[in-house]
Amino acid sequence: MPKLSRRLIKAGMLYFVFAMLLAVAANAQEVWHFWRLLDAVQPVFYHALMVGWITQIIFGVSIWMFPRHTRKQPRGSEQMGWASFYLLNTGLLMRIIAEPAAVVSSAAMWSGGLLISAALQWLAAIFYVFNIWKRVKGK
Repeated sequence: MPKLSRRLIKAGMLYFVFAMLLAVAANAQEVWHFWRLLDAVQPVFYHALMVGWITQIIFGVSIWMFPRHTRKQPRGSEQMGWASFYLLNTGLLMRIIAEPAAVVSSAAMWSGGLLISAALQWLAAIFYVFNIWKRVKGK
């Protein structure tokens, strides 16, 4: 299994554990009301689950298992693959911080952080699709 696939899959598993922890914390917050910030974690939960876990598992497995691109570059551009990994995770981490802060605070900088976060995740998706496109082929 290539290193990039291992990193994507392991990062995905970490986000899965984080999302489940958020679910437990959010449910506890409904009962005990111990930290106001947890009132705003539902979007973070969904992003950690869908982008952090599901998307990264899909990226990792497809980079590993899809037919090779060429003999010289069997998985496409290594640099583009890593750029996709870093952009996706940077954008997701920014979202994890900015989403609850934007709900709790009225500071405009958090909305800007959400915009940058979305742009980074979008770029990651574009890099991934561009890199894997030629590997989706018939026999």
